[in-house]
Amino acid sequence: MTSSYKDSSLKVFSLNSNPKLAEEIADHIGTTLGKCTVSRFSDGEIQINIEESIRGSEVYVVQSTSAPVNQHIMELLIMIDALKRASAKSINIVMPYYGYARQDRKARSREPIAAKLVADLIETAGANRVITLDLHAPQIQGFFNIPIDHLQGVPILSSYFEAKNLEDLIVVSPDHGGVTRARKMADRLKSPIGIIDKRRPRPNVAEIMNIIGNIEGKTAILIDDIIDTAGTITLAANALIENGAKEVYACCTHPVLSGPAIERINNSQIKELVISNSIPLPEEKYSGKITALSVAPLIGEAIVRVHEMQSVSVLFD
Repeated sequence: MTSSYKDSSLKVFSLNSNPKLAEEIADHIGTTLGKCTVSRFSDGEIQINIEESIRGSEVYVVQSTSAPVNQHIMELLIMIDALKRASAKSINIVMPYYGYARQDRKARSREPIAAKLVADLIETAGANRVITLDLHAPQIQGFFNIPIDHLQGVPILSSYFEAKNLEDLIVVSPDHGGVTRARKMADRLKSPIGIIDKRRPRPNVAEIMNIIGNIEGKTAILIDDIIDTAGTITLAANALIENGAKEVYACCTHPVLSGPAIERINNSQIKELVISNSIPLPEEKYSGKITALSVAPLIGEAIVRVHEMQSVSVLFD
């Protein structure tokens, strides 16, 4: 643990989604986690007790809204209410993974925009600020009317690959939506970029993939923000190998990894999958192909900068 943080008015609390990451963040800052208990009534209702005074404190609550997403959102909302009623000076939500972020627009008629609803709930409950990491769509920042600090995972992932000294690199986006992310990584690794253009001729028919960019004999790094069922990323990796890539690495910030994801990754052409610990990886999902990097130093640094009213944007450089 680092030397203890000088200002006792900064308090970090953890709820149930990612206590290990919260512990690492507190260690990085040089403080200990605040004392609170999250329990349940027999009918499943959540009860939260904050077991120390937080009057006048600037509180940071660490909670990724990952699976079980609805339970974790409800825990967060009840915690915000408890903090507000206990006279916290400010309530800052540290949400490395923002659940419902993929429902960020009306893709079809009569669809909800659940990402906006979650933002409204957090704000209405009484949060003063949100610190988050790699939102699925950066526009979600505009769903909030409170300050939001949007941290980026690309520097952490890029540094890892830089240290591997891979040759003949190409950074590949698995779809059109991720091109900006791929370009950021390619700029850091000083490599070209490729794009996979895929379409379904009709529902449930295999995707036709065209690869934009020269991948012949190259080491490809696929980058995405979220890997959920791993269908897109494993199909993309297999297509790259079929089209002449030498080997394929993959990386993402948020390892949702639900359903058949681990099995698909283990059976795919992906040599190594690099993830962050924004979502904890349960033991049954461990795989020899997966390497997890910690985002705790980045988030800890962001919290200190927010608390000391310094610039957070320097962390993106």
